[in-house]
Amino acid sequence: MPLKDDLQKIIKGEVLNDDQTLTTYSKDASIFEIKPQAVVYPRDCEDIKKLVAFVNQDPNNLSITPRAAGTDMTGGAIGEGIILDVSKHLNKLIRVTKDSATVQPGMFYRDFEAETLKKGLLLPTYPASREICAVGGMAASNAGGELELAYGPINKYLRKVKVVLADGNEYTFEALNQNQLDKKIAQKDFEGKIYSEVYNLIENNRKIIEESRPKVSKNSTGFDLWNVWNEETFDLTKLIIGSQGTLGIITELEFKLVKPKKNQVLLVIFLPNLLELDKVVQKVLESKPEAFECFDDQTLKLAVDHAWDLTKSFKHSNRLSAYLQFLPEKWQKTLPSLTLLANFTADSVSEAKEKAMAAKLALASFNLKTEIKNTPATQEKYWLIRHKSFGLLMKYAKNSKASSFIDDIIVKPEYLPEFLPKLNALIAPYKDRMVYTLAGHIGDGNFHIIPLMDLSREEVRAVIPELMEKVFKLVFEYKGSMSAEHNDGLIRGPYLPEMYGEKMYQLFKSIKQIFDPKNIFNPHKKVDATFKYSLDHIVKS
Repeated sequence: MPLKDDLQKIIKGEVLNDDQTLTTYSKDASIFEIKPQAVVYPRDCEDIKKLVAFVNQDPNNLSITPRAAGTDMTGGAIGEGIILDVSKHLNKLIRVTKDSATVQPGMFYRDFEAETLKKGLLLPTYPASREICAVGGMAASNAGGELELAYGPINKYLRKVKVVLADGNEYTFEALNQNQLDKKIAQKDFEGKIYSEVYNLIENNRKIIEESRPKVSKNSTGFDLWNVWNEETFDLTKLIIGSQGTLGIITELEFKLVKPKKNQVLLVIFLPNLLELDKVVQKVLESKPEAFECFDDQTLKLAVDHAWDLTKSFKHSNRLSAYLQFLPEKWQKTLPSLTLLANFTADSVSEAKEKAMAAKLALASFNLKTEIKNTPATQEKYWLIRHKSFGLLMKYAKNSKASSFIDDIIVKPEYLPEFLPKLNALIAPYKDRMVYTLAGHIGDGNFHIIPLMDLSREEVRAVIPELMEKVFKLVFEYKGSMSAEHNDGLIRGPYLPEMYGEKMYQLFKSIKQIFDPKNIFNPHKKVDATFKYSLDHIVKS
């Protein structure tokens, strides 16, 4: 009997395997392409449990790759077996309390945020793709964004998560005290085995784990063994978040929420060069911006060249007045090398203005052009350029593809004046085969570099492993991480031993083995990734 029929017999949701569906689901937002055997839209958790039980008994080594919005930039949402799309049915907001929200993984973040804001609450660690990504994908990749500077990483806000594990049962993970942990370890079942083995792994390898801790403010590579057990609380949500569906399938999430500040004032800083970037960044950080973002001259040029199109996204200005805001840049002979956006928030407008003015005055000795934007209408242009940069690249890449492979590197801001020129020098020899833009979170040294490349040409595809090796070596030299927010997937998984060392890498592999002994969850990602498999699946068009 065909796989589609076998699956449809056991679940209530839909199963598709027509060519158009399989072609659509063979890609995400990455440079990879893998055609699945079937796409399943589970109706509920029971469907997922039955699917895992089926795959466990299947003799053909079937696998399950969870997927929500498909915006993963690492190849994490594609696979050879069954694609499990939770966005069609498992997309509901379950409840909002005075300080938290419980949600299904397939709900789009934009819809989730709209509901929480009705209660005056916000999940502050949303990514720049907030309009098109789903909450489950944010958790699965340990996504971050502009407010992470002030509020910290998303794993700080995940209180509880429900997950279907490899035995086909659903479990709830949350922070446990010592007594609760002891009871879990004493269980003679799959859950007890996981708690026992993870606890022993951490206890027996504390030195290796701590010595391997990334020396940056955020990191989404590997499995987060650093924050599971602090000798007071034991929290397996830290392993599930950022695991990209390689340890189990998320069915429900509970997030702690915050009350956002009501008013914001934006300080825009135009840098002609990078010579004193570290000092500028440090001066601004002293005034404690909620967000501190940046984009380069290529990003700005792209926005200016397509300004009329971009004006469709303006909400606080009509299209003509929005377009007129781009005229100064259209007339400029030289665009700023880097544009910095420091956003100051407070409960009152006057307090937000005071913070922005303090930062502006602190920069007086640098003789830089700076502007304070007090209203949403005057701020909108700059935030749209920052948030829409990747979308513009993808839209106007004519014969090229926006290729995410060195797109999420992070080093401490203090290293930037040395690091960025060296980074540009590494990329410069490849400019005949690609163009690129740079944008990101300047406040914590996290950059998104997304080249445009014609991947139909073999000599262009050859750039990817060659340049990755050089860029990551530079990142590791400065004690950074190859991914602050976008995770490993197919693209960075093969580099985990180089980043962490073989001993820590083996601990990551042990975690995968503990949770998924038959390797049924999203294979070829993270610790199961290989250079050959990944390179073999790069798109050729």
